[in-house]
Amino acid sequence: MFWLRSILFYSLLALIALFISAIGSANDGLIFAVSLLGVATVYHLINLNRLNTWLKKPDINTVPSSFMLWQDVFDQLYEQIRTQQKSKDRLANTLDRFLSAAEALPDGVVILDEYDRIEWCNPASQIHLGLNRKTDSGQQITNLLRHPALREYLKEQDFSHPVTLRTMRPQEQVLSVQMVPFDSTRKLLLSRDITQLDRVQTVHRDFVANVSHELRTPLTVVGGFIETMIDLPDIDQKTRDQHMQLMYEQTQRMQRLVDDLLTLSRLENGQQLKEEEVDIPQMMQLLRIEAEGLSQGRHSISIAAIDRQRLIGNHDELHSALGNLVSNAVRYTPAGGSISLAWQKRGDEVCFIVKDTGIGIAPEHVPRLTERFYRVDRGRSRSTGGTGLGLAIVKHILNRHQATMAVESRLGEGTEFAVKFPAPRILE
Repeated sequence: MFWLRSILFYSLLALIALFISAIGSANDGLIFAVSLLGVATVYHLINLNRLNTWLKKPDINTVPSSFMLWQDVFDQLYEQIRTQQKSKDRLANTLDRFLSAAEALPDGVVILDEYDRIEWCNPASQIHLGLNRKTDSGQQITNLLRHPALREYLKEQDFSHPVTLRTMRPQEQVLSVQMVPFDSTRKLLLSRDITQLDRVQTVHRDFVANVSHELRTPLTVVGGFIETMIDLPDIDQKTRDQHMQLMYEQTQRMQRLVDDLLTLSRLENGQQLKEEEVDIPQMMQLLRIEAEGLSQGRHSISIAAIDRQRLIGNHDELHSALGNLVSNAVRYTPAGGSISLAWQKRGDEVCFIVKDTGIGIAPEHVPRLTERFYRVDRGRSRSTGGTGLGLAIVKHILNRHQATMAVESRLGEGTEFAVKFPAPRILE
């Protein structure tokens, strides 16, 4: 369109020159044509200069304006610049959204060049890998992460699977790291914190191993006696009765273990807590009677103090948890010892307290008492009928009631378990 207008413009000038030549002299037409050509040349030179000046510092707000043919040029230039600006703004917005998304990712993202030098990293990668986006840009990743497993991973160039790194900064952490090439030269180094998952898997493995171990012994005993009775059908009645009694004890042990496992599973599944008013003096008396039945007169059992209060909670669960603490006190207190129960205020909290004069617990064992299958003395625990799950069940029940447990103990002097209930659960 521009060239067509230019041809028409100059054709018009030529026709005017010819017309003047026709009505006047030839010299007049030539002079007119040369004058018009000079004016047109100056006009084009001026607009070319304006265009050249603008191209040195292009800005959509300073696009030149003119008239006639050059106005069309500047209008088209303005439209192209505006279209490019819109496209540039869209790309900038897309890039900003991408960077914002990458910044918000819980997984670490590090962009590496062909020489494994850092070009960019997000905040999660700085936490996972200890990087600093400002100071570490341009540094080789292996110079900053001196981990043998990562060096071997990058050396092998097999990025089809992640590598697991265990770090100690700022604390023990397990990371899953994988390299992902995304063009001919650049790569993404992705990191994910799997510390909690690793702990869960470890707990699961230990749990399966412990359950298998706990069941193996009674099953071996029962299986051995059954095999003996099959091989010796004429065994005397006294021996048979002894074998039957031992098999019964072992099956009871397995039954207790299964019951505790089911209880623990139910508590961990987070079933809704059915709450009611719990009569504390009545429960304390019930716990004392049960303790006396378990003790069979071997201990002095007393209730030191009861503030007449009621508690909001689940009666059966609280009875199970507090009863477990009381039964442990009976089991681990030698004959002639004493056990006292109390329900009293300590500062702003109300506590259920079980205190005994038993064998005590060494300080290094106290933090692990509520772990599943953890036993201070495995042989003694089994001999007293424990499954190793009692305090784990207690912990879950107390958590459901927003309660905490404190343990104070001295070897050979005794132990005190204090269960602290929050004030909102206490009814005066």
